[in-house]
Amino acid sequence: MTKHIDRLSRLAIVSCCLLLAQAAAANKTIELPAETAQLRPSTLPGYSIASQKCGICHSADYILYQPPGMTLAQWTAEVKKMQHAYGAPIDENEIEALSEYLAAVYGDASRKPDARP
Repeated sequence: MTKHIDRLSRLAIVSCCLLLAQAAAANKTIELPAETAQLRPSTLPGYSIASQKCGICHSADYILYQPPGMTLAQWTAEVKKMQHAYGAPIDENEIEALSEYLAAVYGDASRKPDARP
C-alpha cells in the first residue's frame, strides 16, 4: 500500500510539473501591426465625432466591413447597437450626426451628396 501511495505522489508531482511547464509555455506575446486605416474625411459634424469616438473600440477598418450602401436608418441602428450592446461612449445627442456621416461617406450617399471628399 505504501508503494502505491508513493507512486501516486510521484505521479502527482510529475503531473503538476508538466502542467506548470505547459502554463509557462503558453505565456506568449504578440505584436500587432501599426494602425494604418483612417476615416474618410468629411465636412459633416459626424466626422469629428467618429474621429474622437470610433477608434476607442475598433479600427477604422471595421466600418469598411459593413455592407456597402447602408442607409441612414441602418447606420443609425448600427451606431445605437454600438452604444447599447457594446458600451461605446457615444452620447445620445451625437447619434444623429455620427449616423449621417457614416451613411453619407460609407453608405447611401444620396442623403448628403456633398459629404464625400
